[in-house]
Amino acid sequence: METLYLDTHVVVWLRQKELEKFSPKATEAIEKAGELFVSPMVELELKFLHEIGRITETPYNILGDLGAMIGLKLDECSFTSVVQKAMLIDWTRDPFDRLIVAHTMAKESKLLTKDEKILHHFGDAIW
Repeated sequence: METLYLDTHVVVWLRQKELEKFSPKATEAIEKAGELFVSPMVELELKFLHEIGRITETPYNILGDLGAMIGLKLDECSFTSVVQKAMLIDWTRDPFDRLIVAHTMAKESKLLTKDEKILHHFGDAIW
């Protein structure tokens, strides 16, 4: 696997070193990935989670640490491209999920997620 995008909870678990939460397939996907990316929507969702007290670290610390530790990068993609893909998604009303999946679609890549709804509806989601 060349490029792998990570969902928000995956990023949080990696940063907190909660590796026991990962399936063997998920761990293998991370290890085999040539590059690891997140959508800017992951960064925004981390900010929301920090604001409501669900996580204690800021998105800047989380993404910065994971960038240094495993080479995780924030990916840039035309917002227009992401929205065009998001227009094709009608199985979720969660704006974060919709745009994270759409970003992955726009990049024609795989998304590592444990989210059952995403796994059920998005063929390029893996866990």
